[in-house]
Amino acid sequence: MTDRSSSDPIRVALVFGGRSSEHAVSCATAASVLEALDRDRYEVIPVGIAKDGHWVLAPDDPEPLRLAPGHEPEVDGGSASVIVPTSAADRTLVVHEPGEPPRTLGEVDVVFPLLHGPFGEDGTIQGLLDLADVRYVGSGVTASAVMMDKAMMKVVLAAAGLPVGPYVVITDREWRRDPAAALDAVGALTFPVFVKPARAGSSMGITRVTSMEHLEAAVEAAREHDPKVVVEQGITGREIECGVLEGHGTDAPRASELGECVVVSGHDFYDFEAKYLAGDDVRLTAPADVPSATAERIRAMAVTAFEAAGCEGLARVDFFLTDTGEVLVNEVNTMPGFTPSSMFPRMWAATGLPYPELIDDLVALALERRVGLR
Repeated sequence: MTDRSSSDPIRVALVFGGRSSEHAVSCATAASVLEALDRDRYEVIPVGIAKDGHWVLAPDDPEPLRLAPGHEPEVDGGSASVIVPTSAADRTLVVHEPGEPPRTLGEVDVVFPLLHGPFGEDGTIQGLLDLADVRYVGSGVTASAVMMDKAMMKVVLAAAGLPVGPYVVITDREWRRDPAAALDAVGALTFPVFVKPARAGSSMGITRVTSMEHLEAAVEAAREHDPKVVVEQGITGREIECGVLEGHGTDAPRASELGECVVVSGHDFYDFEAKYLAGDDVRLTAPADVPSATAERIRAMAVTAFEAAGCEGLARVDFFLTDTGEVLVNEVNTMPGFTPSSMFPRMWAATGLPYPELIDDLVALALERRVGLR
């Protein structure tokens, strides 16, 4: 360990970008966190991962990372390379520029992996950090990997006694061997259905399908993001969300006020453009107008899902609330959208935890965590 005083700022490495189709969303998240971090309290090291997987030292400037209509931010892979630690005996970050001797950035106290989708949110970077005994914000390898895979996630949630909607899984092997049989299996569901990449987020590659004739094209569209596909029966009802934060010490996880997403116009469902670019087409409300008894039930289910998955740090649990009062768990997101306008921070702000303090809480939780098996 480096010889650092307890009065020194906490050294936080923000890791963002990545190889997934959610690269631009990750950059936008990083822009918000960079802007919010108190520089008197934190020493910030921005580390970008280019689309080809190249780790670079990024500028400490949120402006180029903002997501806006006509501008999808991207990590510049030509910047100075960052060599990450792979040993618990030496946890320093090293920067290498062509023609220059390597220089060390020293150790970091905690990594904040602001990565969405495969090769980041799915346990891969978590495993890398675990190898080097580096503390980080968010869930570990198992919870990250299982909750990233919508098919595996449903198995875990159902085993915990949580209700999930009807679904069919189409694996790569099944699709290549007999696509007609895979499509026939979907016939057991009631249309409309939602065809999704099993391991993607931000509504990437999702298609709402109203009849069998459009199903094959939707599966192929999902397979552009992931060879494993989940087909979910459409549920008529409200989309309700709940944020969960790990408790400090041995305290129980904390559930936020609920939020609700309503697509007002212009979109068949809450797709990528609706989430990030649509403006007034979508209404996000926190706290959601839900009867108190139902709200308490949803919060309790969110905590149950968090604990059943073995989540750490944070998660957003998404639900369907039907007209008859039935509550179904849709999914658990271990690294939810994290700009101030995203639902997770909105719900916690409505609960009394503003965005900067939410970041402080997550860093504190990461620093409390022991390294190794937990």
